Amino acid sequence: NLLDNDLTAPVIEFANQGPLLELKKGRCRFAITGNVAFNIISKNLITQGIPNRTYHLYEGDKLDILTTIKSNYGYFTVEGGFNLQKEYGCFSTLTQSKIGANEGNKISNKQIITFKNNLSESNTKIEMDFKTNNIIRVIRGPQMNYFMLKTIKKFFEKNFYVSKTTNRMGVRLEGNITKAIKSHNIASEGIIKGSIQIPGNGDPIVLMNDHPTIGGYPKIAIVILSDLAKLAQLPVGTNFYFQEVSISEAENIYLQNKNSFNLIINKITKI
Repeated sequence: NLLDNDLTAPVIEFANQGPLLELKKGRCRFAITGNVAFNIISKNLITQGIPNRTYHLYEGDKLDILTTIKSNYGYFTVEGGFNLQKEYGCFSTLTQSKIGANEGNKISNKQIITFKNNLSESNTKIEMDFKTNNIIRVIRGPQMNYFMLKTIKKFFEKNFYVSKTTNRMGVRLEGNITKAIKSHNIASEGIIKGSIQIPGNGDPIVLMNDHPTIGGYPKIAIVILSDLAKLAQLPVGTNFYFQEVSISEAENIYLQNKNSFNLIINKITKI
């Protein structure tokens, strides 16, 4: 990776706007990934940063993470990683339940963030293409038979848009009411990330990373693993369409994306 960190090293995730950080002591090499606008402020000199490459910060420098661009999430980390303790085998934080690193809390104003000192002199970069389309691919859900054929047809032919009431638990959709002919309540059963639940109001909910473990709404379809990150990055109000693929197609897409990711990692170059 860009900083030669372990692939399980913790990062700071931010949504839409990141923090303003000041390096109080020492120096560090850092990277910001995603489609992000940020500035490096050093002795009143402002440098516009470029994402997906590394920079150095020195004592007194500030890093102002301004905004994500046509996306929701960005990521910040430093060489050597942050000083955090794993909980349940990982560094993730579930703020709703106060579980995980940083005592289950978001980063707060004036909080001191420490990191391991492991500074390299050189910088690296990686070329990323942020172009995308408005198609999210899905496989059939376990309760697709709860819906009339004309409803299923409309589900795929008419666009949805991302609602304002969206978070890490679920992406709520509007613009294409989807109603079941059977009950909108089923016996609670295990659910997986990507499931598209249809509640009584007809506005689908796509379950994301922090989803519950069981649910009682019928599931018309399931977003394939390869398109979940794409869906998570769609800003509020973005229009898109669902497209059905087979399970074998979904598996092939996953393998292709895995190979593409490895190719990208191998194209990291020194600056």
